[in-house]
Amino acid sequence: MTEKIKVLLVDDQPLLRMGFRLILEGEDDVEIVAEASDGAEGVRLVEAHVPDVVLMDVRMPVMDGIEATRRITASGACSRIIILTTFDLDEYAFSGLRAGASAFLLKDVAPEELVHAVRVVASGDAVVAPRVTQRLLETYVRSQHGGPKPPSDPLLEDLTRRELEVLHAIAEGLSNAELAHKFFLSEATVKTHVRRILTKLHLRDRVQAVVYAYETGLVTPSQGLDF
Repeated sequence: MTEKIKVLLVDDQPLLRMGFRLILEGEDDVEIVAEASDGAEGVRLVEAHVPDVVLMDVRMPVMDGIEATRRITASGACSRIIILTTFDLDEYAFSGLRAGASAFLLKDVAPEELVHAVRVVASGDAVVAPRVTQRLLETYVRSQHGGPKPPSDPLLEDLTRRELEVLHAIAEGLSNAELAHKFFLSEATVKTHVRRILTKLHLRDRVQAVVYAYETGLVTPSQGLDF
């Protein structure tokens, strides 16, 4: 039997948590392990339950979702975080991605999209998804450019030429299958390259790799993010 995806719900609205619980618990491969009504409680429950995925609201009492995300990722927890927000181009959601979240979803997301996003983020092998995350990255990454180019990160020197090429392609939003086709490699080899890139740059996942590529100036908006 396949191990279930363990999910933690963190939102100060009980009705929203209930709705997400009903949707996700209807799936055979998903289990809700706990619920929290604020970010501080969410941080404690991540430590207690070690969920695979955390659905994290942004605006909550006691501790907001951005700070909770920052603390969870800084702790070294392997839980992946999906930011929940009301607006699709929310600067707070972008702050959540910078803090270490893997994606973000609108609170009125369709049930099938919610389930898909949880599975994709849990797999750790996703493109920059869901698509609304791409729009968010495009908007806020583009808005930050125009000043002096940031200094190159010394960690980039640890990447091989092929790994740099793969990182550029990840920043363009290519999937593993598309990367394999582009570089004439097997998908297994592509996964190895991606894993090595994330390890060398101390990144959690592909979304973090895209944010990193733009924030370090390795890639500029005119070169990629063709969403």
